[in-house]
Amino acid sequence: RRAPIQGTYRGHEIISMPPSSTGGMALLQMLNILEGYDLAASGFGSAEVVHLMTEAMRRAFADRARYVGDPDFNPAMPMALLISKSYAEQLRATIRIDRASASSPTSFEWPAEGQETTHVSVVDADRQAVSLTYTLEQSYGSKIVVSGAGFLLNNEMGDFNAAPGLTDSAGLIGTEPNLAAPGKRMASSMTPTIVTKDGKLLLVTGSPGGRTIINTVLQTIVNVIDFEMNIQEAIDAPRFHHQWLPDQISYERDGLSPDTIALLKSRGHPVNVRVRQGAAQAIRYDEATDRLEGAPDRRNAGSTALGY
Repeated sequence: RRAPIQGTYRGHEIISMPPSSTGGMALLQMLNILEGYDLAASGFGSAEVVHLMTEAMRRAFADRARYVGDPDFNPAMPMALLISKSYAEQLRATIRIDRASASSPTSFEWPAEGQETTHVSVVDADRQAVSLTYTLEQSYGSKIVVSGAGFLLNNEMGDFNAAPGLTDSAGLIGTEPNLAAPGKRMASSMTPTIVTKDGKLLLVTGSPGGRTIINTVLQTIVNVIDFEMNIQEAIDAPRFHHQWLPDQISYERDGLSPDTIALLKSRGHPVNVRVRQGAAQAIRYDEATDRLEGAPDRRNAGSTALGY
């Protein structure tokens, strides 16, 4: 049993998944970096906001690759540093407003992850919250059913780094923290997250989607806190993704305006279109009205919000 990873963002408490998942660490680091900017003043979907969020994503995914793995095998993992405000300040100082940073293909790249992941956000009548992400990795996982238990075992071995020092421009990585070893848990990107304000529930969220999970959760939180969207608007809003390498912004079709795309390219960001990103599920609690607002992700036909 491991304690959740915790931090703050603009006066809100963020509670997320600890290692061996990389999601909570990367989410908190990105939020810490973005806290130094007035995103609302620049406007949702603006080139400046996308640029700044991309640069935060780039740095968090680089540290994800460099440091994070099963804590039982990585006792020196500098988690307190990685999610600290002071470290975020150092990273923020390396970001240029007018120009994209460079991601080096000689250092940090990683193997592909499947997108056969499920997320459930739950709040009960007492306003107790659960954010749960789970995965089999590909259809039917390892195709092995636990005798007498009726559930399938996962097939997550592909989430280990492929081999020591193995890197190429297509996206492999060979850093030590996440190399396979007996009894070791592979690093994932799952980011089930609870957000509170003054100790009271505000938001429960998470998503499937491989490495895009982390940035999908990030954008849901930023949409609610910075851009004051209601929860369905925050889920429906178009998304984008950057993961250090490959060095490109992928964005949902029609998710960025032509002017924003042109401005991003002028700053040095390669961009490409994807069909969709993630399938976030979220619940927001409005304390003033004592109402729960559930928001399914309409990108996924199977998503739904239910109340009992």
